[in-house]
This record gives sequence, structure tokens and C-alpha cells, in this order.
Amino acid sequence: MDANGPKVKVAVVGVGHLGQHHARIYTELPGVELVAIADTSDMRRREVGGRLKVRSVADYRSLIGTVDAVSVAVPTGSHYPIALAFLQAVSDVLVEKPITQTVGEADLLIAAAAKGGRILQVGHSERYNGAVQALSARVHDPAFIEVHRMGPFPNRGTDVDVVLDLMIHDIDIILTLVKSPVTSVSAVGVPVVSGQVDIANARLEFASGCVANITASRVSGERLRKIRVFQRDTYFVLDYANQELNLFRKTAGDASSSKTRLTRIEVPVDRVEPLRQELADFLESVRLRRPPLVSGEAGREAVMVATQIIERL
Repeated sequence: MDANGPKVKVAVVGVGHLGQHHARIYTELPGVELVAIADTSDMRRREVGGRLKVRSVADYRSLIGTVDAVSVAVPTGSHYPIALAFLQAVSDVLVEKPITQTVGEADLLIAAAAKGGRILQVGHSERYNGAVQALSARVHDPAFIEVHRMGPFPNRGTDVDVVLDLMIHDIDIILTLVKSPVTSVSAVGVPVVSGQVDIANARLEFASGCVANITASRVSGERLRKIRVFQRDTYFVLDYANQELNLFRKTAGDASSSKTRLTRIEVPVDRVEPLRQELADFLESVRLRRPPLVSGEAGREAVMVATQIIERL
């Protein structure tokens, strides 16, 4: 299967808050045919299927074995059985984050993908954020990381707590930046609106000596999505939402002053739609049979750390 060959036949299972955008983007990308969407909601099927002029079904099982690849964008608790069914039917799978609710389920998906020679990609879309990619290219030995990901209570189902809902994004990014084993985890969190923990703070310590402090909230009045990374002589401030990256670098004073100061430098960023980049990467992996940027193994590592945080809440 190559870019000049037959179109990749894809389906999207779950067309709610995020899945509808998977479906939309597939209709806009070259070399791909969105053959169907699946959702248990009659309203969602009619609305999204009608808007995109694509076949819709209530039961995803009717699509198994009929597509080359699938996006699984259902609630987290259903990720494992649906992704497994398609992997076993030799379809490539992009499963939204988190890969699964448990590490054990993630291991089984990874094994199924390996056995069938299938692509398994996890939807950590922040990896494709232009500012994150610029940051990743410049961070070399982080000593301290501080993250705030906060926003109002969402107008959608909250089947998991804020750690697996929101904090998982930053856990994944931190693991890619630090590249060192986690040695200690502490955390606090409380339920506010839902029956799950809605605001949490976690502290991760790494073998390298780096410490990460992460706050995630879905019950805040303001929207804030920022990460600060400190390393010797430099620190970075990244705004996820605006795809902006600034670095502050230690510089010597001029001839009239011996004082050291920090100079702010705006880093050039290629601003992109992260989800579009993610789906394009998935399709390229399908065509070229090469690993995606965010593998099943990477998704598993993020869930493993998230699980440790949840156990300490």
C-alpha cells in the first residue's frame, strides 16, 4: 500500500466530542476514504453522518474486517475491546488517549498488534503541537518541570478521573522530555463536580534528578495549558493552546555591569492542527508500514505512570 496506490479505507468508531473531528479530517486528507462511522447514539450518527455524507452504523462490529484502518474514539472503558477486535481482524488502529484504563489491557493490545503485524498508534495529539516539537528539539537535560492544564467542567461525559482525562497529555510529554525512569510518585486530588477526582496535583521524581510538578483541573474558571521546563542556564515557557514557545537564557551583563540576567527569546514555531498532523502520521504509518510517532508502548508508559498517580490520590 503506497501513497499512489489504492486509497486507505478507514472508519471512525465513536463520533462524539473528538471522534467527529477524526471523521472530518479523514474526509479532507488525500489518499484516504472514510467508508463509515459507528456510534451508539442515533443523534450523533445522523448529525455527523449527514454532515459528512458518509455511511453510519450503530454497531461497530459490522465494520470489522471491512477497513484497512480505524480510529477508536469511544469512552476510555471501551478502548480495549474495540481496538482488540479490529487488531485481530488485521486492521491498523489509532486509539485515542489513554490507550486503555489499565497497563494489563495495554499489554494485550501491544501483543495483538505485534502478532498481526499491525500499526497501533495512541492519540496523544499534543506530541504534534508545533510548540511541543520545537521544545523537544531544544530540551537536553531538564532539572525541573512545572505544568498547569486547567479548564471549566466539560460538556461531555467524564468516564475517568482528571488524571486519565487531562493529566495524561502532560505525563506523555514529560516522559519524552526527561527520558529517565520514574523513581517516586506522590499525588493529591479531590472530586468536586463528578464522582471522580476533578482536580489533582502530582509530583514525579526521576532517576536523572529531574522533578516534575503537574496540576490538572477540569473545574477551573479559566483555561490554562502551560508547561515550564528548567535546565542549566535556560528555561522554557510553552503555551499549548496558542502554540507559543519562549526561552529565557542566562546572559552576561554588558561592559558597564557585571550582573547576570535572563534574556527572553521567542522561538519560531510551525503552528499546525495537531489532530490533522496526528492522522496524517497514522496514515503514513499504514502506507509505509513504519512505526508511528506515538506507539502503543509509549501509550502504555503514560498509563503506567498515571496508574501510579491514581493509586496515591
